[in-house]
Amino acid sequence: MNVLVLNAGSSSLKYQLVNLETKTVLAKGICERVGSKEASHKHGIDENEIVIDAEMADHNQAMGLVLDALVSGPNKAVDSLDEIDAVGHRVVQGGKYFDRSVLIDDYVIEKIDELAELAPLHNKAALMGIEACRAYLPGKPMVAVFDTSYFQTLAPKAYMYPIPYELYEKHAIRKYGAHGTSHRYLAERAAVMLDEPFDDLKLITCHLGNGCSISAIDHGIAVDTSMGLTPLDGLMMGTRSGAIDPAIVTFIMDHEDMSASEVNDLLNKKSGLLGISGISNDLRSVRTASEEGDERAQLAYEMYSNSVKKYIGQYIAVMGGVDAIVLSAGVGENCDKMRRLIFAGLQPLGIVLDLEKNKARGGERTISTDDSAVQILVIPTEEEYMIARDTFDIVHESLAGRDAAAALS
Repeated sequence: MNVLVLNAGSSSLKYQLVNLETKTVLAKGICERVGSKEASHKHGIDENEIVIDAEMADHNQAMGLVLDALVSGPNKAVDSLDEIDAVGHRVVQGGKYFDRSVLIDDYVIEKIDELAELAPLHNKAALMGIEACRAYLPGKPMVAVFDTSYFQTLAPKAYMYPIPYELYEKHAIRKYGAHGTSHRYLAERAAVMLDEPFDDLKLITCHLGNGCSISAIDHGIAVDTSMGLTPLDGLMMGTRSGAIDPAIVTFIMDHEDMSASEVNDLLNKKSGLLGISGISNDLRSVRTASEEGDERAQLAYEMYSNSVKKYIGQYIAVMGGVDAIVLSAGVGENCDKMRRLIFAGLQPLGIVLDLEKNKARGGERTISTDDSAVQILVIPTEEEYMIARDTFDIVHESLAGRDAAAALS
């Protein structure tokens, strides 16, 4: 089965075509700055990638370009759209409605739209991707894979906020988390690397990139995660503040004469590494500036590592220990300096980083010392594969159910 995996952003459309039987990526690419005169389309794998300047007024037009690239040109992946068997969509917010991936129908679309206020940039974009697929690939089964579904196992003590309970009843204000597809993959791969049963392990998984989240996974069950009602909560990120004193919001509104919407924009798009350093949301640029003596860049770097360190400590306490800590995404996989800062001073907890192993790059690897009580793993995340796998499983279950029903009729 060939599954087209789509990850639609507010001005982007990222995609992979995956064959599940062979577990190979047939094609991948991204349409960027959709709706802008500077729109571009990157298509191809590694050295075969080409960049195409193309007009894309909206996601529907971007989808047309993607499908055309998949079936034509020097980097085509299949001969016909008929060879695409199903489509898997990444959807950030599934709320309380979805504790697993589901076939997309009108009810699912209605709920994705209803939940858009909790992830306005992401859910609305996902809907545009779904509608574009309906137009270009009518009749193809589509599956929604939710970032939040993995965290529906959280207990009330972990997902509730200490605000009047009536607000939870009225508005479903609670922790939903995000990056669940990534955390699920990291936990499963960690068990394989450790050669231990998944259900026997206490894991802390760290998705550290421009967006950041950490999860506590106790004997195969997610018990806590750093992102909250929205992806703004938790760790300091590229442009997001992460957790702050809630009174700061009203303080800024009063003293800077800003609306709630403006403060929300400030905390989501102008804070984090960018806000502190004044340079960039990209840790690579911040690192370079810090090593050149920029004090604000150095402060941003140290704040980022301290934020991660504090959550690791919290989750060790929540689970009463940890067997392994997993790092992934752009920063977690590639920045040896940040990893060194995160684990500095944690030796008394049995967490000992091997400084030489930490310098290695690429692939799955262990970077703790041989005698470290807690293993430190680096695992490149594969969210697209997880989306493709869920889509494959759900579509096969659906087809099997239809065959069974037909046999009984």
